[in-house]
Amino acid sequence: MELNNLLSGPPETLLPVDPAAAELADGAAPADVAAKYPTSSLAWAVLAEGALAEGRTIEAYAFARTGYHRALDLLRRNGWKGHGPVPWEHEPNRGFLRALAALGKAAALIQENDEAERCVTFLRDSSPAAADALS
Repeated sequence: MELNNLLSGPPETLLPVDPAAAELADGAAPADVAAKYPTSSLAWAVLAEGALAEGRTIEAYAFARTGYHRALDLLRRNGWKGHGPVPWEHEPNRGFLRALAALGKAAALIQENDEAERCVTFLRDSSPAAADALS
């Protein structure tokens, strides 16, 4: 009989490798990668980060929200129950974490303060290392 430690909390969620990651790493245009892999949260996160860097806040918000929702779908398909660790150290999780961080930043810029705070809290709860790296 296997005993579970009831105090340990939910298990880590480790997402599968995102096929878009290799193309992005090779320098492919993020918009082309997002069109080829529309379910890739990483591609959408990269688009959001680029838009934020260029001051295109509304586009950043839309890109980040798309990446965030694509990631939520993938998280759920991989056993996530709405909470628990999504470690930054596991490279395939970074698309979700980067999209979430970008969404929080874009929400703050348009003064959607409740959303911005929710994203900051969700990011820290999911991965303190990601919150530190992406702040």
